[in-house]
Amino acid sequence: MPLTATAIRKAKPREKPRKLYDSRGLYLEIAPRGTKAWRFKYRFAGREKRISMGIYPEVSLKLARERRDKARKLLARDIDPSAHRKAQKRSRRQWAKNSFEAVATEWLAKHSPNWSIGHSKRLEREFRHDVFPYIGATAVAEITAPELLAVVRRVEERGHLPMAHTILQTCGRVLRYAVATGRAERDVSWDLRGALPPTKIKHYAAITDPKEVAPLLRLLDGYSGTLPVRCALRLLPLLFVRPGELRKAEWAGIDLESAEWRYTVGKTGTPHIVPLARQSVGILREVHTLTGHHRFVFPNARYPKRERSMSPATLLGAFRALDIPSDRMTLHGFRAMARTILDEVLGFRPDFIEHQLAHRVRDPNGRAYNRTKFLPERRQMMQAWADYLDRLRAGKIEPGQLAASR
Repeated sequence: MPLTATAIRKAKPREKPRKLYDSRGLYLEIAPRGTKAWRFKYRFAGREKRISMGIYPEVSLKLARERRDKARKLLARDIDPSAHRKAQKRSRRQWAKNSFEAVATEWLAKHSPNWSIGHSKRLEREFRHDVFPYIGATAVAEITAPELLAVVRRVEERGHLPMAHTILQTCGRVLRYAVATGRAERDVSWDLRGALPPTKIKHYAAITDPKEVAPLLRLLDGYSGTLPVRCALRLLPLLFVRPGELRKAEWAGIDLESAEWRYTVGKTGTPHIVPLARQSVGILREVHTLTGHHRFVFPNARYPKRERSMSPATLLGAFRALDIPSDRMTLHGFRAMARTILDEVLGFRPDFIEHQLAHRVRDPNGRAYNRTKFLPERRQMMQAWADYLDRLRAGKIEPGQLAASR
């Protein structure tokens, strides 16, 4: 007789496994420990075989019978239910391996060693919050342009249009990686060119008129905060590196005797050398008395023992404390200040300047300059720049006059 729900519920285990038969090859196997498992017995190619149909009570009698009937339909088509199930598992594993999330994670793992930690974490965060929940489980070969557009539109609707453009570009890089590795036929992000409104290019505010530089330098000199912050503010105009690079400067890369600072540019991953003028060396020696035993030149005041660098908010807070309007001057603006005055006032060659700014400058043959290119000339330029700033600060030269050392 076919089984009933009541009979299954009341069935007790015994010392040896027992079987309660239903119909058409379905039976319930009760283990000595009480586990009740559904099995389907059938014959295929002259051999008796069995496959699992699930565990009771998670799989009810009704559901077990439905699964049995599906298996019998496969047999009617001369398909082995066991082999079919294994093929489905392989297909699901392959699908998971080719999902957008899996491919993006693989792409991140391959490229993140060449990026800064902050950049890698930002990409991971954007994928985790804005991409994976919507198309992460979809195979890269199955993603359509409208699906990808819906992802970036959600970001745009939150008021983050620049981020939406960035996410679209990053997804395109993942899709191109999928094409290169044979898991997709094409990059559908190309179909979305022009689908998002263009972003307005916002330049960092910067003071580039020498008449306004001197008051700014005096204002920075008058900052009354901690020694590391004071020194960082004084070095910003002298070195004109990216603010994040200055904050993360490590003593291991600074040679005060040779007057050089060597580090890897986080934005491009290329080695870079900053010749240090006498004024810069003096400031670094001053801060070395306090932070020389730390990894970072400017350690985080809240976590000095954890070897963290100064927070971005620290220098921004100093700027606000000095009442420097953000629409007039920014931390990044010292780069534009140096680029403009070194060229237009001090007359240094633009390629010297661009190379010192750690930009990707190429020669007429298309070769990128290496870190030691024009190093003697750049060393002279950095000293002339520091001397010029000193004269401006002291009011010893007219703003438009060339530095005497030049």
